[in-house]
Amino acid sequence: MEEEIQPERRIFANRQTLAEALAEAVAGVLAGAVSARGTGLLAVSGGSTPALFFTELAKMPIDWSRVTVTLIDERLVPATSPRSNAALAIGKLLQGPASAARFVGLYHEADSVEDAAALANEALGTLPWPLDVAILGMGTDGHTASFFPDADNLEALLDPEQPEIVLPVHARSAVEPRLTLALSTIVKARFLGLHIEGREKQAVLDRACGGESLPIRAVFNQASRPVQIYWAE
Repeated sequence: MEEEIQPERRIFANRQTLAEALAEAVAGVLAGAVSARGTGLLAVSGGSTPALFFTELAKMPIDWSRVTVTLIDERLVPATSPRSNAALAIGKLLQGPASAARFVGLYHEADSVEDAAALANEALGTLPWPLDVAILGMGTDGHTASFFPDADNLEALLDPEQPEIVLPVHARSAVEPRLTLALSTIVKARFLGLHIEGREKQAVLDRACGGESLPIRAVFNQASRPVQIYWAE
């Protein structure tokens, strides 16, 4: 049995300091990717946690015209919805210098989330994989991306051999149907970060690192290099 790769934790005095440090780390990886292969590919998460990080990252002086930004996951709602992850990324990250980046979202208007996932796979299939950077969040139920514990296709979402880039998700706890990058796509990222805040999520993280079978633990187990955890209270 292979030894599990443990994540590496970075603890910050406050959320602003965390946002600045994570932005600098991500910008460094993207700048290196642009220099080495002429392009950079970044996937970010939604929710309330990443707003400060997005604001700091948008200021970074890299060649954003050579960077493509996509999403880790998305609700089946258009960018006009306040629940849209695309709306957050566009409103907070694709500003200032970063407005030169190309944005490729997951949402497509379709008759079903399965049809929307097929359209997203077609759109994302042309991107310069693998991801240079993937920044995950985590819920208090231990889900990350849209890998909800009650998802009806959780096994497929976490399958290390999953060939699809984007998968549909039905989970009662998710409210809307979702679209998500498969774990097999996420864990190939050259820099894989987990951005969490607050003691409640720290406690969930401790449970996952202690061996509890939560979706976030699958990320730690399948990642090819240690996940970089950025935490502040």
